[in-house]
Amino acid sequence: MNAPLILDFRDIDAGMLPLVGGKAANLGVLTAAGLPVPPGLCVTTEAYRRVTERAAGLDAVFDALQVTSATDTRTLNELAATARAIVLDAPVPDEVAAAVRDGAPDGPVAVRSSATAEDLPHASFAGQQDTYLNVVGRDAVLEGVRRCWASLWTDRAVAYRAANGIDHRAVRLAVVIQEMVRSEVAGVMFTANPVTGRRHEAVIDASPGLGEAVVSGAVNPDHFVVDIATSVITERRLGDKRLAVRPVEGGGVEHVEIPAQDTAESACLTDDRIRALAALAGRVEEHYGTPQDTEWAVDGDGVLWLTQSRPITTLFPIPRHSASQSVEGTRAYFCMSVAQGVFQPLTPMGMQAFRLVSSAAAELYSGVPVADRRAGAPQFAEAGGRMFFDATGVVRSRVGLAFFPRVLDVMETRSAVILRELARDPRFDMIYRSPRPALRRVARLGMRYRIPPRAVRALVRPESAHRQAAQVEATLRARLASPHDATPIERLDHVERLLAAEVFPLVPRILPGAAAGFAMLGLAWGLLGDRARPGELTGVLRGLPHNVTTEMDLALWRLATRIREDDKAAALLLDAPAAELAERFHARTLPVVVDEGLREFLRVYGARAVAEIDLGVPRWSEDPAYVIGVLANYLRLDDPALAPDVLFAKGAQEAVTTVRALAARVGGLRGRLVRFALGRARSLAGLRELPKFLMVKALAAARAELKIIGAELVARDLLDSPGDVFFLNTREVRDALTSRPAGADLRALVAGRREEHEREGRRRHVPRVVLSDGTEPEAVAAPVTADGALTGTPASAGTVTGRARVVLDPVGAHLEPGEILVCPSTDPGWTPLFLTAGGLVMEMGGANSHGAVVAREYGIPAVVGVARATEHITTGQEVTVDGSSGAVTVETGRADPAPASDMESQRIT
Repeated sequence: MNAPLILDFRDIDAGMLPLVGGKAANLGVLTAAGLPVPPGLCVTTEAYRRVTERAAGLDAVFDALQVTSATDTRTLNELAATARAIVLDAPVPDEVAAAVRDGAPDGPVAVRSSATAEDLPHASFAGQQDTYLNVVGRDAVLEGVRRCWASLWTDRAVAYRAANGIDHRAVRLAVVIQEMVRSEVAGVMFTANPVTGRRHEAVIDASPGLGEAVVSGAVNPDHFVVDIATSVITERRLGDKRLAVRPVEGGGVEHVEIPAQDTAESACLTDDRIRALAALAGRVEEHYGTPQDTEWAVDGDGVLWLTQSRPITTLFPIPRHSASQSVEGTRAYFCMSVAQGVFQPLTPMGMQAFRLVSSAAAELYSGVPVADRRAGAPQFAEAGGRMFFDATGVVRSRVGLAFFPRVLDVMETRSAVILRELARDPRFDMIYRSPRPALRRVARLGMRYRIPPRAVRALVRPESAHRQAAQVEATLRARLASPHDATPIERLDHVERLLAAEVFPLVPRILPGAAAGFAMLGLAWGLLGDRARPGELTGVLRGLPHNVTTEMDLALWRLATRIREDDKAAALLLDAPAAELAERFHARTLPVVVDEGLREFLRVYGARAVAEIDLGVPRWSEDPAYVIGVLANYLRLDDPALAPDVLFAKGAQEAVTTVRALAARVGGLRGRLVRFALGRARSLAGLRELPKFLMVKALAAARAELKIIGAELVARDLLDSPGDVFFLNTREVRDALTSRPAGADLRALVAGRREEHEREGRRRHVPRVVLSDGTEPEAVAAPVTADGALTGTPASAGTVTGRARVVLDPVGAHLEPGEILVCPSTDPGWTPLFLTAGGLVMEMGGANSHGAVVAREYGIPAVVGVARATEHITTGQEVTVDGSSGAVTVETGRADPAPASDMESQRIT
């Protein structure tokens, strides 16, 4: 049966999205809910289909768009222009033209685009297609419909779809024809605060005339914020409202300037009308169950109309605990993912791994078994595929507030500031004042793992800490693999046991030595006082020995040095794509020096990866393309003085010289203590990276077991690929393995989670801290000093000026020697890029985060904790990084364009 060409709003429901598009579907839902929506109808996507199926050339445009990068804006714009012209030139079938003319109301209407990829929960597409207001006459309505069809191919709409991974071929356009509201006042209203994230707070922008003035940003509107629950107006800011868009008799609109004295000192809405709008916001959100972005109008008779509603897609989700755990009151959540240098979402199995690890940590600390280990510790929460820690108890505890922010001071400084500020919020009044319970737990943990005596022994004989670390590594290695002939269930048991029992204890078994080293650094700082210049003390940690991440990077550099001596091998790595070379590696057809060297490197470091804390991510041993790309970058470094091993050795010598100078500066007994303390800091602090390295080895072992289990589920026809197992959790895998005669087909579940994972991977902003009402305490742009510099935490002393390279994903990134690496965060998988970087600017982190530590060891100036640095800095701009003061000065001139291959490295991940 043919689909209808015209549908009244009253006949539209939410299930008709493919036929009516997002805007019309929402208007149908609102109409059915009894909300005050102006009447109207929809020209369905069937009409668009009949028009475009006769339009020659669109298939060629689709094919070209499919192979065009989202960052290639020039090509995208050219293809969009071609598609617009094709649609505008296409003849309108008689039956479509007749349906539009016959269905259109006699009075003035708004003709509005309604795409099938529009007003969706994950992508609003707000303003991407066109709207025509005060359209009068049926021929004019038909022309407006044609132009709306063509607006599916505006430059902005095509770019938006490309950025959000939406198939251009699958998108169609319907058109809304809605009776015009001759509004006296109109505007937009959010049912949650889009800046702070706070839910159930109406944010209203209003101006005289039609709402187009507010929506388009042509006017400075009145701004109101209202608590929906209490109707209290919490913020009121009047705009100048100097422009109004008003309908013109006979059709169209005009822009009318309003004298300042008529608008600047009076609000265009009364308090009663503001509260009525907030009440409407509450009704709309309650109906949808999610925060909404609405448009509204008040006509000349004072009647309030709702002209549109769509989900707010930019809000970060509120962290949620497992279904078995309930929490009350306002909670504060700290993002553990970004603290570990991972902005991208974890796979479901990667999240499951940390639920098990968190259960083990909670049991060791509290001494109380976790009711459901697979659900995670009571403090474990998840949002947007990222891990969060419920830090409410920390903020409300005297011991927690004294200790936890101090830890963050050296690993994620800005989060420490936020948590301290939260402690001043009355909702987080201190309720755990006695230190005794916490001290008892710490003492029990310390006794179990003999932490104090191991720390003392490390100070007396640093080699004892390194022997202990080697023993822990050997013990773990022996426990990683399950028996060769294990059944799938036995392998799954082994994975859960490995994650729940082996991973977290690595920390207390190894960390006493590293902790003793940093304690000695603190002692030296206290002894030196103001005799140490800014950045001088952290310079002692340059060229730090026994750091497994640094050792990895230098091993890769040594391999590059060997490859450089073989002209053919070097030329191959410089000329061939890394993905092609990775395939040749698996086929064993690479030159001998590359093949043997790469295998030697991967035997030690093959468990690593970018975003390596997610066991759902392929390891370098599975896909060495990134490592091969880094080797190619190293081969381009031709200045011997900039060789990483030379710089590392130079940094180590400078650190030793600095230790002597600092000790001599204070002299006497205090000088000898400073020299001893800093010597022990250099001997022991490098161990801080080892627990994570061993944890990554355990995750890689668990991944290998799960891939075998995934192959079994493929054999049972429950999955399409072994890798699909990482989009399940262990409970679901267990159910599938134990069901008889066969488990449920898991393909649809996996497909939905893959889509969600990819969608979350495109999210640019992940909050450090978020509250349970959605508020992001740090909800403002990066602080800027008076001279225009961005500010952050000093991480590695020195000053450097160079061309910025903004990198959001290190895979495939090309960093020219001396460029300033600007990135959201880093984990050890990023650090090979540091060897050619001239400096580092990082959005996350503190003075002792992974990126800061490695930057110091390589002697490159670094500033971390620079909020939204990747948004404020553009590739090609000249940037000065002052690693001593924490200032990042950005040249305000135009940036040089990056090569196309490098722009691809900046894709949203």
